[in-house]
Amino acid sequence: MKTAAIIPAGGKGTRTDLEIPKQFYKVNGKELIVYTLEVFQRSLNIDEIIIAAIPNWIEKLYELSEKYSLTKVSKIIEGGITRQHSVYNALASRQFSDDDIIAVHDAARPLLSQSVLNRVIETAKIGGTAVTAINARDSLFKGDSSVKSYLDRENVFYAQTPQVFRFDILKDAFRKAKLDNFIGTDESMLVLRNGTAVKIVEGSTRNFKVTDREDLEIFESIVYRNKL
Repeated sequence: MKTAAIIPAGGKGTRTDLEIPKQFYKVNGKELIVYTLEVFQRSLNIDEIIIAAIPNWIEKLYELSEKYSLTKVSKIIEGGITRQHSVYNALASRQFSDDDIIAVHDAARPLLSQSVLNRVIETAKIGGTAVTAINARDSLFKGDSSVKSYLDRENVFYAQTPQVFRFDILKDAFRKAKLDNFIGTDESMLVLRNGTAVKIVEGSTRNFKVTDREDLEIFESIVYRNKL
């Protein structure tokens, strides 16, 4: 049994209003994606890293892998038109055994802790599935231009990554989605849709996704404050 991290890095980050994809924006002299990759490089539970990237940034990622000694990066492949296609391309890029563990993590979540990573991997090793998530803290409601109904936040979670699965479970979920021409928002949705229960592992508010300019500023302040 081996554990591989798949990092979908094909987003263009339009909501950050940057001239380059946000994952290549430098914070304290280092690209955002490098902070993410270093988490998996340091982990004793990760054997290899596969990156699904924007085609014209693949060469840059090879350069960064060499510069920062990211020796676990085994493949950098072309991403797809959606996150789902990118992860599928990564899964198809090499031969996996059915009992291998696959951890999918957003390139733009650079503050993942080793403790959260370890917990979600160990949970998946035991039961085959695990999704990192945090309990909703704010009041939540459904609506359009006005409030329609409130949701019980006690049973509502914000999904994060890593989302970790045994390869055979993930493979079957992707096969079913492709057969049905279904595009989901993440891997957990595909696995659940295929009839497999997904275990929830407590994440962290610090493990946020850098989506817009405000997120980027928060990440920068954390980096400078903690000298990361």
